Amino acid sequence: MKNIKFLQFIFITTLLLFSCNDDDSVVLIESNHRAIVTSEMDFENTINVGAHIDFGDLSRGVSSRLWTFPENVTEISGEEGNTSTKDVVKGTFNEAGVYDVTLSQVFKGNVYPNEDSTEPIQGKELDTTIVVTVLDNITANIQINHINDDGSLGAELNLSDNAENEVTASKFVRLTQNSTGSPTNFTWNLKGAKPEQVLNDLNTPEVDVRYTKLGTWDLEFIASRTRPTDADTIYIKNFIKVIPSTDPVTLDRVFEQEEQTKIGLEFSREMDPATVNKSTFSVTIETANGATLTPELTNVTVDATEGNILIIELANEIMYNDDVVKVSYTPGGLTTLDAVASDAFTDVILTDFIKENLFDNAAFSDVDASFETSIEENWPYLWWGGQWAEYDMNLSFDRAHSGSKSMYIEFRPGGGMIIGNVDGDGDNITFPVEAGYTYEMGAWIYLEDLGSPDGVNIPDVRFYWRPGTNWGVAANPAFTSDFKVGEWIETTTKVTFAADGDVSYMIRGFNTGNTGTLKFYMDDLALYKLTSRP
Repeated sequence: MKNIKFLQFIFITTLLLFSCNDDDSVVLIESNHRAIVTSEMDFENTINVGAHIDFGDLSRGVSSRLWTFPENVTEISGEEGNTSTKDVVKGTFNEAGVYDVTLSQVFKGNVYPNEDSTEPIQGKELDTTIVVTVLDNITANIQINHINDDGSLGAELNLSDNAENEVTASKFVRLTQNSTGSPTNFTWNLKGAKPEQVLNDLNTPEVDVRYTKLGTWDLEFIASRTRPTDADTIYIKNFIKVIPSTDPVTLDRVFEQEEQTKIGLEFSREMDPATVNKSTFSVTIETANGATLTPELTNVTVDATEGNILIIELANEIMYNDDVVKVSYTPGGLTTLDAVASDAFTDVILTDFIKENLFDNAAFSDVDASFETSIEENWPYLWWGGQWAEYDMNLSFDRAHSGSKSMYIEFRPGGGMIIGNVDGDGDNITFPVEAGYTYEMGAWIYLEDLGSPDGVNIPDVRFYWRPGTNWGVAANPAFTSDFKVGEWIETTTKVTFAADGDVSYMIRGFNTGNTGTLKFYMDDLALYKLTSRP
């Protein structure tokens, strides 16, 4: 028995020794695999002129390599010419343009050409081309013109310091930029103008602004891009001199200046504070229940910073979103700073209440109101059939009201659309609503092409919801023949909900009778919960 155990021990020991020797003799075979990276690969290999990119060959099984850069416009760190055999190279690009950098590799055997390749190719040699875009330095260029009374383009303004180009108060000028070096963002800072700052992008190279404040004003224009970072600034001192006007002053807007208690009157130019008389103004409030209120006024003053705005302060009433607020003025000496008297106005309706878009609160809902994180699959066709499938939609970077994306929609001739809103699992994305309240629902619309409507059927968009929608909800918008083309327009309509709960969008488009294709962008979906008088 002892001998048998001893023989077993010798056998096992011998087997282990042979096993160790076998392991020692195994030759590990390295696969041949192409892997190439650059320091700017996440940014489409786009750099500023004079900047560099690091190129790395991380491939396995390489027996030889050769980097080749364009001649005369590049420098390779540590090399005399335009080629290198190193695994990591730094290339500096000294001229703007689009260039090819090639890597020729010879491997030790058949090579897997890509990271996700499951089989090697029958070959050892691979050539790779990397496209590098070199952007020139940004150079800001602008042109500014008067706009004539008939809307045509007027004379060009002098862009020199201290030019003091004369602009009559309340007149418009057109700002145009044609900057070079591929900028993507443009900022105009315009003291004395309305608005005082304009932010636009490549899709809006022109913008009109109105000068309302008497005085001499500077101008600043900044053209920039985020990646690769660059910017150029134009600053012109004493650029515009706003002079008095003899034209009639106009009331351009009535708005809620401070929530529930103050009304703003926006005139076409600055008003003289010494001529403001509270007793010449009156306000009426028509409630949703049919009552008419006539609040007393505490004060009427010129805004401290915006001289073309009068502020009316209510004494014994507050305003609600579902009120109709009207303002009247009986002539009593109100004049502009350039001594032009204001005409009377009666029952001008307050159009702009202070409202909060509920979708701006991330905790309210997962609806991607600005389409920044959406993909097309989040806004699917709802299978109504017929004309409702006759549309094309994609999420586009070409134009946006805010952020970088919007929804681009085309209604085919005689077609329409019906889409919902779902998450990645196909479940409806919902938002909470309450019965007994009035809401405003809408979006911003940029019309590209109205098509050719027949004049009888008006193309439109309607925002429905599920469950429990109101099929009688108004068009939002109706694409009438006078709908503005090439401009972002906010469109809303009032809606109520039959019950408390969570609902999901159904957005319907209608293009019956249109022999052309209706094309538009949609952005920044909105849902406002209006305040209601108790």
